[in-house]
Amino acid sequence: MALVGTILVLEQPAMAEEPTILLYGDSLLAGLGLSADESFMGQLQAAMDDLGPEAKLVNASVSGDTTADGLARLDWTLGVRPDVVILGLGANDMLQGFPPVEVRANLEAMMARFDTLEVPVLVLGMMANRGLGSDYVSEFDAIYPELAKRHGALLYPFFLNGVALDRELNQSDLRHPNAAGVAVIVANIMPLVKELVQRVEP
Repeated sequence: MALVGTILVLEQPAMAEEPTILLYGDSLLAGLGLSADESFMGQLQAAMDDLGPEAKLVNASVSGDTTADGLARLDWTLGVRPDVVILGLGANDMLQGFPPVEVRANLEAMMARFDTLEVPVLVLGMMANRGLGSDYVSEFDAIYPELAKRHGALLYPFFLNGVALDRELNQSDLRHPNAAGVAVIVANIMPLVKELVQRVEP
């Protein structure tokens, strides 16, 4: 009987591991100024643990990173292949007034790398400061929806939607959400995170 029981156990399919979601961005995803529990990663993981989907977050975000920085370290980061990626870079490029054509080229190269690995992506869009002028604003704002469409990625059009410039939802610099602001973002983005995880190949 013991042998039969052993055979039955061995014939059962192995339990699938939770898919990994790579957070790849700048201080907005790294959680600058917040505790681990208050950060985007902490609150998103808590929301997934409570409501699903079952997935594990891995944060490879670096405060201050531009798209060029993200591209430069991408191959090293992908040494361990994630199942899906949440990509949120470009805010620092905009704040430093980098040409939108350069931002687009860097993000395009990253998206192409994800395509090669067949890793589904959720793109977190960013919007330019309106004080940079209409030409800059129109060129920069167009980057994210156009790249998402080109690569078949999911798109959250503006990461700070409902939070930007609201003193009640931001830290004193009015650039980084506080814990309450992050909670708004996580609640808004959860449907797309669920859809992203559903794209993982069984």
